[in-house]
Formats: sequence, C-alpha cells, structure tokens
Amino acid sequence: MPGILLDTLRGQRTDKVPMWLMRQAGRYLPEYRELRAEKGGFLDLVYDSESAAEVTVQPLRRFGFDGAILFSDILIVPHAMGQGLEFLAGEGPKLSPPLVDTALEDFTAQPQRFDPVYETVRLCREQLPEGVTMLGFAGSPWTVATYMVAGEGSRDQHATRSLAYTDPTRFQSIIDAIGDVTIGYLAGQIEAGAEAVQLFDSWSGTLAPDEFERWVIAPNARIVAAIKDRFPDVPVIGFPKGAGEKLPGYARETGVDAVGVDETIDPAWAAPELPRDMPVQGNLDPLLLLAGGERLAQRVEYILDAFRDRPHVFNLGHGIGQFTPIAHVEQLVSQVRNWQR
Repeated sequence: MPGILLDTLRGQRTDKVPMWLMRQAGRYLPEYRELRAEKGGFLDLVYDSESAAEVTVQPLRRFGFDGAILFSDILIVPHAMGQGLEFLAGEGPKLSPPLVDTALEDFTAQPQRFDPVYETVRLCREQLPEGVTMLGFAGSPWTVATYMVAGEGSRDQHATRSLAYTDPTRFQSIIDAIGDVTIGYLAGQIEAGAEAVQLFDSWSGTLAPDEFERWVIAPNARIVAAIKDRFPDVPVIGFPKGAGEKLPGYARETGVDAVGVDETIDPAWAAPELPRDMPVQGNLDPLLLLAGGERLAQRVEYILDAFRDRPHVFNLGHGIGQFTPIAHVEQLVSQVRNWQR
C-alpha cells in the first residue's frame, strides 16, 4: 500500500492531509540527544547506518508521521566528491579546501561515502510501518555550491555569488559536477528503497531573477529530468527556500511533482499562483511551532484552509528548531489529524 503521503505527492486529493516535518529526526527529541551523546560526532552518526536508521524512525514512533525523512546531510555530496568535511561544535560545517582557493579537479572522489547512506535507507524500509513513505533527499546544486566555494555557510553567499558573476564558465562546471553526483546519489537512494525524494535549495532566495533561472531552475530541471527518466513513478519534491514570487516559475519549469512553500509565502497567494492541482508542501513557520499557543492553532487552520482545494502535505516552512517543545508538536499533529476537507 503506497500510503496517504505518496498518494498526495502523486497528485491525489485525500480527505485527510498527510504530514511530516523537515528535520523531524534530530535535536529536539530527547531520544536523539541520548543517542548522539553515545555515538559522538554528527558525521560519525550519519555514517553509522544502524544508528542513522534509528534516528530516522524515532519521530515515527512518537508522532506517527506519514513520512520518514532520511537522517543525513546535504554536505555528504561534497564529501563524496573529495572535499574535506567536519562539523565543529558551535560553528557548523567546514569544508576544506574551499573552491574559492582550489580547483574541483584537485579533489579525489570518494563515492564509497554514499554506501552507508544507502544502507540506512534499506534498514529504514525494513522498519517502517506499512503506508509510511520513505523520503530521500539531496541538496540542490546552488545550495551545495555555496558551501563548497566558501568552505562554510554564510548569510549572503557573497563568495559564491561573486564567483558566479565573475567566472560563470568555471562556476557552471562546478554546478554541473554537483548535478552529476546528485543524480547518481538520488538514484542510489531510490534503488535502496526511497519512495520519494526532495531537493533542498536552502539558499535560493539570495539570487537575482536571472541568476535564479540559471543556477536554481536549470540545474534542478536537469536533475529532475534524469530521475524521472529512470524512475518515472518516484515523486520529486522541490523546495527552493526564499524563492518568493519566483516560486511559480520554479514549479512550472523544473518538472518537480510537488513544491515546498516556505513560511515567508502567504498560502492564500500561492494556492492560485502555482500550477493547478500540483501538490504543495508547507508552510508553517518553525518559530511559531516553537511558540505554540492559540496563534499556532489559528495559523495551522489558515494553511489547511488555503490549500483545501489541491493536494497538500502539511509541513513546516523550514526545519524544526532544536528547542521546540514536544507538546507543541503533539498539538500540531492532533490538529492536522482532526481536520477534514
């Protein structure tokens, strides 16, 4: 049985709204913190397939979500491409050497770094209840490139945007290389058991419209076409965070089956602007989930009503925050589960 989430991503409108939350497996859960303390560093946990599978299914046991999102990280792709990767406490990810100082050709690819991720997917599929969809994912080329070029995250992606303007030929080769690896990586996840996949473009909102077309829409369209050619029945969700008014163009031109809507977009605007009957996912503000209370209940109702007439997967507008109270998630789950079209 495919389950309500997979049916919705394939374009069916169901009486109940399926739900999962971005970063639903992670630091807000005490069972995750306990396992993380036992296993050590974040990257060690990602590459320990049994532990990563355990983290992936933890929120399912607690909340009964309709989808399980693979516990991993978008920077596994540059790590497999040969760039050094470490996660430093209080500082976030560091990649070395940054591409602003070196050439991609100087890296030695390490594709075997994907193998434990594929094993995690296989282990998760064995453990998931019937009807729960296994979701794989990867970062989109633009967002992955922002980390690879600068060697770390940044507020405005200055180094990467500058490189794209000053040397677009070189930057195109970086984007193409990331795209090639991403296609293979997503295919591997699907072959291991992922039933749908999501492309995260977390930093797409920093680009001007013409740059958005070149570095977000075109690379994502290439990846989607390759995945659909090999796996026509596997839905692809595109999530271009910060796209704003460029979201309808992204939805039309990339070929994605469903589109993620971040918290900055009014669903009452998105509903008529997005392609008719395209499944949408989102778009509760994670900070409102952290705050809880009556405003949370009101906003959840508003989102559900706005997307009432199209296939809708309830989700956040970005990842759940580390300090989100469990009780607020329980409140959210109860409200969505009890709502009907």
